[in-house]
Amino acid sequence: MRRVPARQIAVEVQQGSLDFGALTFHPSEEGLLEVPVGTDELVLLVPPSHRLADRRQVSMEDIAEEPVVAHNDPSPARERVLRLFEEQHVPLHMVIALPSLDGIKRAVELKQGVALLPRRCAITEIASGRLVAVLVNGVSRKRQVTLVCRKAHRSHAADAFLATAQEKRKEATAASG
Repeated sequence: MRRVPARQIAVEVQQGSLDFGALTFHPSEEGLLEVPVGTDELVLLVPPSHRLADRRQVSMEDIAEEPVVAHNDPSPARERVLRLFEEQHVPLHMVIALPSLDGIKRAVELKQGVALLPRRCAITEIASGRLVAVLVNGVSRKRQVTLVCRKAHRSHAADAFLATAQEKRKEATAASG
């Protein structure tokens, strides 16, 4: 497993340097199979002692008052968030741009700022109480997480993994419906 910038995942899967990738947008590349595997949403991550930690939801204006820790790699999600704030004429006070999600989460834990990240990126920190996830009005929305792989020329191991992922998705859908 390795982290690849979101915009490169589909290309690397298509070229065969990755067997699978997880995306929250539809790739434009040809020859890929897309398998929905779950949902995720952008949340505001704050330390438990933060003034917004006890709120169920905050506004974009609440975030404008905060120093923001961001990822330094452009992605469709980052561009969408920046565009949303710009359209609402709400400034984002980005104080730190870091190259890793772990670095961003650690900076938030150390009270260097707040961060807008997918909830799934901080599951461990949220569960342990090191970070709190708060919904952001106008920003937080459920997004489909899709597993992408080549339609053809997969290994036996990749086919087995794909079958397991599809079965787990069916089980989850049956349990929730």
